Amino acid sequence: MTAWRTEDGTAIDRTRPLRFTFDGRVVEAYTGDTVASALLANGVAVVGRSFKYHRPRGLWGAGVEEPNALVDIAGGMPNGRATQILAADGMVVRSVNAEPSAANDRHAFLDAFSRFIPAAFYYKTFMFPDWHRFEPRIRQMAGLGTLDTNADGPGLAEQINHHCDVLVIGAGPWGLDAARSALRAGRRVVLCDDGARAGGSLLFHEEQMEGKPGAEWAENVVEELERAGVLVLTGTTAFGIYDHGLVGLNQRGVDGVSDRLFRVRAKSIVLATGAIERPLPFGNNDLPGIMSAEAALVYLRRFGVAAGRKVVVATNNGLAYETAEALAAAGADVTVVDYRTMRQVRSGIRVLQGRTVRSASGKGAVNAVLLSDGSTLEADAVLVSGGFTPTVHLYCQAQGKLDWRDDILAFVPGRPVAGVEVIGAAAGDFSLPPDLAGDTRRDLGIVAAWPKPDAKERVWIDLQNDVTAKDVELAVRENFVSVEHLKRYTTLGMATDQGKTSNVNGLALMAELTGRRIPEVGTTTYRPPFTPVPLASFAGARSGTRMNPLRRLPLEKEHRAEGAVFREYGGWLRPAFYGAGPSEERIQEEARAARDGVALFDGSPLGKIEVLGPDAASFLDFIYYNTVSTLGAGRCRYGFILTEAGNVYDDGVLVRLDENHFIVSCSSSHVAGVHALLEEWRQDRFDRRRVFIHDATSEMATLTITGPRARALLETIDLGVLLDDQTLPHMAVASGIFEGTPVRVARISFTGERSYEISVPADLAGALWSRLRREGEDFGVTLLGLEALMILRAEKGYIVIGKDTDGTSRPMDFGLTAPLEKKKVEFLGRRSLITEDAQRPDRRQFVGLEIVDGKGVLPTGAHGIERNHSGIRSAGFVTSSYFSPVLQRPIALGLIERGLSRMGEIVEFQHLRELRRARIVAPCAFDTDGGRLHA
Repeated sequence: MTAWRTEDGTAIDRTRPLRFTFDGRVVEAYTGDTVASALLANGVAVVGRSFKYHRPRGLWGAGVEEPNALVDIAGGMPNGRATQILAADGMVVRSVNAEPSAANDRHAFLDAFSRFIPAAFYYKTFMFPDWHRFEPRIRQMAGLGTLDTNADGPGLAEQINHHCDVLVIGAGPWGLDAARSALRAGRRVVLCDDGARAGGSLLFHEEQMEGKPGAEWAENVVEELERAGVLVLTGTTAFGIYDHGLVGLNQRGVDGVSDRLFRVRAKSIVLATGAIERPLPFGNNDLPGIMSAEAALVYLRRFGVAAGRKVVVATNNGLAYETAEALAAAGADVTVVDYRTMRQVRSGIRVLQGRTVRSASGKGAVNAVLLSDGSTLEADAVLVSGGFTPTVHLYCQAQGKLDWRDDILAFVPGRPVAGVEVIGAAAGDFSLPPDLAGDTRRDLGIVAAWPKPDAKERVWIDLQNDVTAKDVELAVRENFVSVEHLKRYTTLGMATDQGKTSNVNGLALMAELTGRRIPEVGTTTYRPPFTPVPLASFAGARSGTRMNPLRRLPLEKEHRAEGAVFREYGGWLRPAFYGAGPSEERIQEEARAARDGVALFDGSPLGKIEVLGPDAASFLDFIYYNTVSTLGAGRCRYGFILTEAGNVYDDGVLVRLDENHFIVSCSSSHVAGVHALLEEWRQDRFDRRRVFIHDATSEMATLTITGPRARALLETIDLGVLLDDQTLPHMAVASGIFEGTPVRVARISFTGERSYEISVPADLAGALWSRLRREGEDFGVTLLGLEALMILRAEKGYIVIGKDTDGTSRPMDFGLTAPLEKKKVEFLGRRSLITEDAQRPDRRQFVGLEIVDGKGVLPTGAHGIERNHSGIRSAGFVTSSYFSPVLQRPIALGLIERGLSRMGEIVEFQHLRELRRARIVAPCAFDTDGGRLHA
C-alpha cells in the first residue's frame, strides 16, 4: 500500500506537526489528524489482526464503521477506534490482538488452521473431557485490547441532564437544515454529531448549498445556531434511545479532558444519521489496502492522504465515481470496475463495465485483483462500494420496524414512531435537501452484488468478528436458519460492530441459501450502545466515596475529642469504641459499664422517616408484617418489613405521634432502601394525596441514654417530660423542649436496659451532648461504641438485619407467626409466606447457641453440620458470636435448620477444619424475663 500525503486536507493544520508511536514505530502527523489518517499517511498497511485467525487487517473506514483499526492508547484507553481518536503529540498507540506488533504477530500461524476452526468450533471441540481445562487459555486469547492497570485512566466524567424541544442527531446537510428550521420555528434545539466538525458529507463531497460550497454553508449554519444558544455537540455519539424519550449521548474527551455523558429528554427526535457503505463480497476481500470508497474520499479531502497510487475502484452503484475522479485529479492511476452495464462513462477515468471482482491477491497487503473475465489488474489500493446501509440503529431502538426497498437494496424505516423522525440517507434518500441544493442529485443506480454460496476462496462477511461466507453456509447446513441464531452461531454482527458493515451481506447470503427474500430473513435486534461508551462516562463522578458516599455523624468532632476509634457501619462512619489500649478490653469495659450504671450512645443514623396523611395507618398496615393501625398515639411497636418474596428486609420500631403521623425508625444501613420501598408502594397502591413521606434522618440527631441509672441522668436535663413508668412506659414516646426547641423522647431499648432515645435537630446535637456529658460525670457515664452495643443486643437475642438474617429469612424463622395467622388485611409479602418453600419444616431458624466444649468463643460463620451416609452437610451457621462480660462466658446466635424444635440438642460446628460443639438454646441469654427494662 503506497498511500501518500497530498497538498490538501481541510481538517489538518500543517503548521503544527506532531509525533506519536504505533507499535514502537514513530508516526509523523499534523494537528487535526486522526490516528487512522496518520497511519495511512505514513504507509502503515497493517493496523491490526483479525479476532479469530489473526489475519493482517488494514483500514476499512473513516468513522464509527471501522471494524479493523482498534487500538490501545497508553494511559488507560483500550479498544479505541483509530478513526475516531485524534492524534496527539507523544501518544503511545498499540495494536490490539497482536504480539509483539500488528505487522509481526506470533499468532499469525492460526490462519493456516482456519479450516479446522470454523464458526462455533469451540462449542463442539472443548466440551470433552472438561471445558474448564481449556477455558483459561481460550479467554486469554479471546480478548482484544488490554487494560493498563497501572495507568491512572480517564478522569471523572461529567454527566449532564438536558431537556429540549428537538434533538437532532447528525449534523450533515439534512440534520443542519432540520436544526435551523426548528430554531427558526422558535423551538429549543440540541444538535449532535459524532464527527469532530459539523457538516457530515459536505466536508468531503463537492456540493453547493444555497449557492455556497457545502463546507462553508455548514459552518455558517452552525454559527447561526450557536449565536441563538443552540447546544451544538461535536465529537458526540448518540449511543442509545431509551424509554420516555431519553437519549444517551457520549462526547469524546480531547486534550486530556474526560468524556462527557449527556442524558437528553426531547419532545421530538430527528434522526439524520446517514448511511454506511457496504463491502463488496469477493475472495480475500479482507486484505489490507481494500477500503471503503467513501472512506478513501474522506482521507483524501479531509486529511490530505491518497489511499494509493495504482487504484482500483470497484462499485455496484454510481456514488463511488466521485472518489475515482478525486484520486485521479490528485495524480493516482485509477481504474473503475463497474458491476453495472450501459452506464454513462465519465471522462478521464478508465472504466470497465459489466465486470466484477472475483478475488484479491497479495501478501500482507493487496497487490492485484482478478476480474470475472479472467483479467488481472495490479493495484496497491482497492476501494469498494457495495451500496449503502441506512443507519437505523436508533430508530430500531425506539421500537421502529424496518421495510425493504429493492430500488436501493437496503432496509429503511417503516412505520412512524411517535416523537421520532428519520430524514436523509438514514431514510433511504441519498440526495441533498432539494430546497437547498436545487436539482443536485446523487445517482445511486445500484445493482445487486451479494455473496454467493460455494465460493472457492474465503469471502469475508464480518471483518470485525472474522465471519466468512462459509461460516454462514455451515450455520444453514446445521439448521440455524433464524437470523438471531445465525448471529449467535457465527457471531456475525455482534460485539462493538453491531452489524454496521456486515449485516445486510450476511442476510443476503442466508436468503440465497434458504430460498427466501432478504426481508423474509429479517433483521437482528439492534442494541445500545451504537458505539462503545467508556465505563468512566457511565460512572461519572461516582467513584470512591462518590460512588458510595460515607455518611458522617453530626457529632463526629465530639466523638474524636473523646478518643473514639471509627469504623464504617452500613455506610456510616461511627465510633467502634473509645479510648486507647487493646480494642477487645475497651469493648468489654464499655459493655460491662452499660449494664452496671449508665452509658451514652450516638444513635443518629437510625431511620427517622415520617409517614403522614389520612391513609398513613392503612398504608403502613400494608408495609409492615405486623398490624400497626391499632397502635395508639404516643406508643411504639417493633415490627418487620418484608420483600415481595416474603423475606425479612428490615426491622425496627414504628412510632405513632398522632392519628395521621408516624415515624418509621428503620435500621441505620437501610434508610435509603426503606425510603425507596415506601415511595414505590405509595405510588403503586395508594392515593398520593392522602399519604406523604419525608425522610428526616439527616435533619435529626438521636442520643441514647441506657442503663440502670438512665432515668436519673435524664432527669437532670429537665426536658419537660415526666419519666415515670405510668407517664412514659417502655415503648412510649413523648414531646419535650430543649433550649426552646421541641425534641422527641422515646423509651425504646436495643440493650435490654432502661433506655431513652432523645431526637433533636442536628444543629442542637452538640449542645445536648455537652450537657449530658457534663451532668453524666456525677453518674459515671460511659461512652458506648457500636461494638459494645452489639454485645449487649446479642445477650438479649435481638437481631441485626443482614447479620442474623441471610436474605432468605422469613418471620416464621424467628418464631413470629401470629401476623400471618391473624392479620386481616393484605400486606407486602403475604402471598409468598404461604408457599411451599416458606412452610418447609427444615428451614433455618433463629436460635441461641451455648458453647459446651470449653474452647471459647464460637467463630462467626462456622457451619453447623449434620452427618449422613454421603458425608457431612451444612445445616446452618453462626451469625453472631461474642464473649459476654456480664455472663462471663461466650454467647452466640445462629440460623440452624429446624432450630426452634431442637432446643437442648447439641450440634457440631465446623470452621477451618476445627470441630466445635454447642447446644441449641433460646436466643435471649441475659435477663430472660425482661425485668431490667423497667428497673
